[in-house]
Amino acid sequence: MKKKLYHLLKICGEGLKRFFRPIGSFIGKLWRHPKGRIGLIIVGLLILTAIFAPLIAPYDPYDVTERASKGLSPSWNHLLGTTITTGQDIFSMLIYGTRVSLIVGLVTGISIAFLGAIMGILAGYVGGLADTFIMRTVDIMLVIPTLPLTIVLTNLFGKSYFMIIFIFVLFGWTGLARVIRSLVLVLKNANYVKAAELAGASRWHIMIKHILPGVSHLLIMNTALTCAGIMIAEAGLSFLGLGDPTAISWGKMLADAQSGGALLFGHWWWIIAPGIGIFLSVFSFMRIGLVMEEILNPRMKQSSNIYKIFKTLNNNYLEEVFESMDESVILGDFAEKEEEIA
Repeated sequence: MKKKLYHLLKICGEGLKRFFRPIGSFIGKLWRHPKGRIGLIIVGLLILTAIFAPLIAPYDPYDVTERASKGLSPSWNHLLGTTITTGQDIFSMLIYGTRVSLIVGLVTGISIAFLGAIMGILAGYVGGLADTFIMRTVDIMLVIPTLPLTIVLTNLFGKSYFMIIFIFVLFGWTGLARVIRSLVLVLKNANYVKAAELAGASRWHIMIKHILPGVSHLLIMNTALTCAGIMIAEAGLSFLGLGDPTAISWGKMLADAQSGGALLFGHWWWIIAPGIGIFLSVFSFMRIGLVMEEILNPRMKQSSNIYKIFKTLNNNYLEEVFESMDESVILGDFAEKEEEIA
């Protein structure tokens, strides 16, 4: 019995090792990149803050009994003061607000990547009616105004972050599906895919074992960048009052600061604190996403139009441009003098 248990644990350990080895290797590549290291450090700190929020925050912003006087300025007891309307500790609200932003961003980003990959691979590899149906659905979804629909759905089904995540995923997968489909149309004609088809492999086997790994780099990069965009969108919707009124988020903190007259009473820290939190979270995920693109697609940097522009616009080139401008001005003045003499 002990030998079987030991053998089972050994198999599970080897499986976990094979699963986490490429993840650890990829994180190591991100860490060795200066920009990626900054993003990983900030994201790591945000995740730790979200997990250990009850230990880090000096007060529980959800507990009514732990509220102080309204509108207190920053002090040792309240590092960022208290709110004007309810007397909640702003620093504690900032710590607890990290949870909402990370949960909404990560869950939505992963869900969009999952759904976009499925639809894009089906449309690109299967083709036919599946391709027509998915692409026409994408065309329809892209022209639907999301903000009015979000207002209607939140009023009908309640203002919750589950509804916000659902709306983001419902409209967010369309752009990724179009990109994945275009890449799959190229991969389906690759020699290894044709060899698998000739060997009698099923469509599902080819899509999972051959097509999906070919688009995985795009999915990983898109997930990081989508998380950054979703965090800004969530803060915007919460600021407009479309978020969960019972949960604390950075966007809701900004909305409360505006409605409570933070600028009017000079409580600028109530606005700056959640703004810095939104900036750091979006900045870190953007850094990670861009570094992922450089790692997974090494030719991206050299083929980028922005890279070519900055490579061309060196100091010598700029000096030549300004010299030519000076010469044209001199020639123009000389021509005007000749006309006056004539």
